[in-house]
Amino acid sequence: MTSQTTPTRPGRPGEQDRSDGAAPANSSGGLQAGLKNRHLSMIAIGGVIGAGLFVGSGTGIAAAGPSILISYALVGLMVVFVMRMLGEMAAARPSSGSFSAYADQALGRWAGFSIGWLYWFFWVVVLAVEATAGAKILEGWVPGVPQWAWALIVMVVLTATNLVSVGSYGEFEFWFAGIKVVAIAAFVVVGLLAVFGVLPGADNPATGFAHLTDSGGFFPAGVGAILTGVLMVVFSFMGSEIVTLAAGESEDPQRAVRQATNSVIWRIAVFYLGSIFVVLALVPWNDPSLVKDGSYVAALNAIGIPHAGQVMNVIVLTAVLSCLNSGLYTASRMAFSLGERGDAPKAFARVNKRGVPQTAILSSVVFGFVAVFFNYQWPDTVFQFLLNSSGAVALFVWLVICFTQLRMRGMILRESPEKLVVRMWLFPYLTWATIAMISFVLVYMLTDDSGREQVLLSLLVAALVVAIALVRDVRHRKAAGSVQAVNAVAAAEAAAGGAGGAAQEARA
Repeated sequence: MTSQTTPTRPGRPGEQDRSDGAAPANSSGGLQAGLKNRHLSMIAIGGVIGAGLFVGSGTGIAAAGPSILISYALVGLMVVFVMRMLGEMAAARPSSGSFSAYADQALGRWAGFSIGWLYWFFWVVVLAVEATAGAKILEGWVPGVPQWAWALIVMVVLTATNLVSVGSYGEFEFWFAGIKVVAIAAFVVVGLLAVFGVLPGADNPATGFAHLTDSGGFFPAGVGAILTGVLMVVFSFMGSEIVTLAAGESEDPQRAVRQATNSVIWRIAVFYLGSIFVVLALVPWNDPSLVKDGSYVAALNAIGIPHAGQVMNVIVLTAVLSCLNSGLYTASRMAFSLGERGDAPKAFARVNKRGVPQTAILSSVVFGFVAVFFNYQWPDTVFQFLLNSSGAVALFVWLVICFTQLRMRGMILRESPEKLVVRMWLFPYLTWATIAMISFVLVYMLTDDSGREQVLLSLLVAALVVAIALVRDVRHRKAAGSVQAVNAVAAAEAAAGGAGGAAQEARA
């Protein structure tokens, strides 16, 4: 069985003319349905868990105190709404291009082109960040191998995994995500046992929920710190949408998307709110070890878990490898979709005999290696620019999903209402409310010193990509108009010639 894709409009480069050998995903030579339901389930569960939750959450806690829980809840609610909208579209029209393909259909070619390339750019930069993070951990274990060599090794291994088949990607991600899920579930259970004083041999006396208020109250930095917390945690949720791209290569895309969409609420509640709540209950929010060691390590040390730092390093490395694996997969599938729609080189849409978009994968890896090189060569200049200029892309993607769903709902109802098996709640009011929430975060970032640079640079890059898209649109319309004019002249001449011949026959 091959994957399902969204219908395409006629006249696109690379869609009607397949003389180059590239096959569309819905043909026997396209992407293969190599992901099993268990793969999709674990990708959906693990998609919202990044290394930042294990390490970076301590910085957010130190800035906002216990009120960081409200920050996580607000961003989590926003992600739930966005995923519901995306799930509605993906269940009706599974596609390897996901929101980029839907924006193409609902908002115009310029929108699909722009958000697709921006999303690809985001994940290519993430590849460099995660490869470097993993290399640092591995170098600590095996100092004889330099950090750059470890980064190269992990990139090569995961590239090979993605090149073998989509099933091998799914299998690796199944186990990577499984380790993360088990680790967080165990952390929450053990932490709650310690909080309620029933953990045998715990060094830390039971405190119940005292730490939530005993160091300056629940809002030690003021209510406004909630918004500061929002800015610090919002990007840790990026990745929730990966399952909708992967659904296009699954055996039952509609079922996979429906399950992933319905489970996003408890995933965020348990993995984010649950684990951060446990940390805050075990460790005072102003304990310096939260930032120095990481929030999870600080909590495990507080209850006397031996070798907590090394245990967490293994889990963080797993999270890094998972993010690398998914980042490479996501970037390559977005490149494939762009190539298929004529918005990237046609070679990106070619697949090998195993149904793998080899060129799209290798091209994404090449840019990932370039970014890794920049990270080592110019970490504070060139690479910092790349980081900042991709920093707000997550919010741009969510905004595009919202606006796309506003128009796509009507298109689905007109063309195939029976496929509307997932529906956004209180449409269109909650969609507009989500747009307002995301817009507010973007505007608020402009008031923050670090956030301002990210928004402005991301807007600059986005404006450049949109400008390229609009110029391409104008050229394609002119080309299409010229072809239509030539065809019209030819048709008129043919008609005139036919009429003249008829007249001559009549006179004869």
